[in-house]
Amino acid sequence: MIIESTQNEKIKYITRLITDNRFRKKEDVFVIEGKQENERALKYGFDAQEFYIAESIFDDELPKGKVHLVSDKIYDKIAYRGSSEGIIGIYKTKKSDLKDFKPKENSSIIIVESIEKPGNLGAILRSCEAFGIDALIVTDTKVDFYNPNVIRSSVGCLFGMNIFNSSNEELHQYLIENNYNIYTTIMDTEAANIQDRNLKEKSAVLFGTEHSGLTDFWIGKGKNTIIPMSGSIDSLNLSNAVAICCYEISRQKMS
Repeated sequence: MIIESTQNEKIKYITRLITDNRFRKKEDVFVIEGKQENERALKYGFDAQEFYIAESIFDDELPKGKVHLVSDKIYDKIAYRGSSEGIIGIYKTKKSDLKDFKPKENSSIIIVESIEKPGNLGAILRSCEAFGIDALIVTDTKVDFYNPNVIRSSVGCLFGMNIFNSSNEELHQYLIENNYNIYTTIMDTEAANIQDRNLKEKSAVLFGTEHSGLTDFWIGKGKNTIIPMSGSIDSLNLSNAVAICCYEISRQKMS
């Protein structure tokens, strides 16, 4: 049976999941659109509840589990981006606790404080995964990790990354207890270029918001570090700054 009506209760349900963060959290599920993103979620052990598939678009074997076939018209209504290969999945969320993360000897982690834009978080996840960062920690987050825009902009990298939410206080204690070298991206006269920091060892690099940088909590708690720039602009988009630091970490470890 193919679902063809927008008044179908299942279509109303998935539409609300996509558009309503509070409802999504209440249901303890999230939505994944796209073939690659669904494949990554399944690869990393996420629990699929059901799939919505437009057979005229989807060009692969149907996934195992509960599958609802929908018309092209209905798929266009529930899809939040144009070319997503005809598959949308609903999955249970995973709970993660920073206390359960056991870092390796030369662990590298990225920390972002009070991030607000889902697209930025997704791009940061993509850079962290690409350059082998061990974990991304977000303090005082304003973004739902399972926001559809986070999943889309990370191209599903969210599912294979260690990602945690924490308070500044809990995180600082964790970094001290686990002997991390703390590098704060605060500009002052004593700040060193990122290339001059030893990032081969256990390192945590912290970033604040684009508007105001790191909060006062982190002043004096790490070694101030900057990205050297030669142009007239004195700042970068947050995700770009993180990507540069992730690359530098990878470069040092491979050299």
